[in-house]
Amino acid sequence: MASKQFHVMMFPWMAFGHMIPFLELSKQLAAKGIRISFISTQRNVQRLPSIPSDLAENIKFVELSLSSVDGLPENCDATVDLQGEQIPYLKKACDGLKIPIERLIHKDTPHIILFDFIHCWIPETAAKFGVPCAFFSAFSASALTFAGPPAELKSLNKRNKAEDFSVPPIWVPFPSLVSYRPDQAAGYLQHFYSPDITGMSTSQRMATTLEGCDFISLRSCREVEGEYLSLLEELLRKPVLPVGLLPPSPRFRKNNHIDSNGSTTFNWLDKQRPKSVVFVGFGTEYKMPVEQVHELAYGLELSKLPFMWILRNPEGLSSSELFPSGFFDRICDRGMVSLDWAPQVEILAHPAIGGCLFHAGWGSIIESLGFGHPQILMPMVADQNLNAKLLVEKGIGLEVRRNTDGSFDRDAIAESTRLVIEGKEGEALRLKAAQMQGIFANQELHENYINNLIHFMGSYKKKKLSSNTNGRC
Repeated sequence: MASKQFHVMMFPWMAFGHMIPFLELSKQLAAKGIRISFISTQRNVQRLPSIPSDLAENIKFVELSLSSVDGLPENCDATVDLQGEQIPYLKKACDGLKIPIERLIHKDTPHIILFDFIHCWIPETAAKFGVPCAFFSAFSASALTFAGPPAELKSLNKRNKAEDFSVPPIWVPFPSLVSYRPDQAAGYLQHFYSPDITGMSTSQRMATTLEGCDFISLRSCREVEGEYLSLLEELLRKPVLPVGLLPPSPRFRKNNHIDSNGSTTFNWLDKQRPKSVVFVGFGTEYKMPVEQVHELAYGLELSKLPFMWILRNPEGLSSSELFPSGFFDRICDRGMVSLDWAPQVEILAHPAIGGCLFHAGWGSIIESLGFGHPQILMPMVADQNLNAKLLVEKGIGLEVRRNTDGSFDRDAIAESTRLVIEGKEGEALRLKAAQMQGIFANQELHENYINNLIHFMGSYKKKKLSSNTNGRC
């Protein structure tokens, strides 16, 4: 196939946990000579990581303007800009991009469109131009399997009450732990299956996407989720192509060892013992309430372990308001906290890091296991619960004990952290996590998945053209 002439249109949902995997896949494809049109808004594009200069010729950012929607604040182009109850207004604004997308396809018709499930109208739009489309899932295969086939997503045939979501679904024929905590199951049922101001529920969008797309691609690999990938193909009755884990490539990373405060984060890490520091981070999307910040701070203090905590200030508070009184005085000899951007991948790569206490977002899992770090898991929202259960199932993570209402306390944090980082009971977990580095950081393995995707897309294109030609004859 003439890869330099092959054109892929990328259209992610406007959440950075989705845009970043789409961008990583774009870079991998562009490095193979594929031409990429990456669709988002100007503000989102400006906030994405820069493209390596040698790939810039093959990646074009296409900036579209969101339509004005009552309830969506100005200059709020991504979920990170919004409170949870405002996100449906962003979905509505994205639904308003149908005509601009149609014009774009007409002007520069791609060979294939990779899109996100929120944009569930893409298959119908693509069909007008005879362009195949694929749902690219930023979720793990196990999370997508838990959601289930389209029929279940539309009608709740086999699950219709909250407790049904706190156990693995009945269509999973092998031992699995992947499910929601009981305290979160009711919220998932309400949030996922109830229509919002757009007139559709999240489950309806997912079902429409799975039914309408030509095939499914997802950020996974058979070495980690083989049984779930095989089951997913049976459930969806369509080709399911893992694209690999898209681990951060040294080629695409900046060598940035100074954070945005200008402080020497890495000088501090250089002074710590190997494998002794806990990396703590809950991503950019989750806005941790102040009372949770306090309980987490007390837990880290009680652990007596050195830690590096990257925290997004949820309300723009001062340090004295955000943290418990006297916290920094008590931990100044063994802890660092950053309220600004920090080079997470470079921090994870430092030999002083011994484990990660975090939210179990799929992207963060991939980054941290790429360095063999054991996982201390505190899932908060969305698919994080399912990812956490997958890591526990695989023996590479420990979930922090929760109270029956879902709250967590400092003692459980301290106990779990000590066990994973230095406890004798955590030896097997640390060993298994270190072994997983051979999969998660294996660039050759994941490049083969990219090559398979390119081959499949090229073959699929030819099949489509052949069937269209036969139809016209």
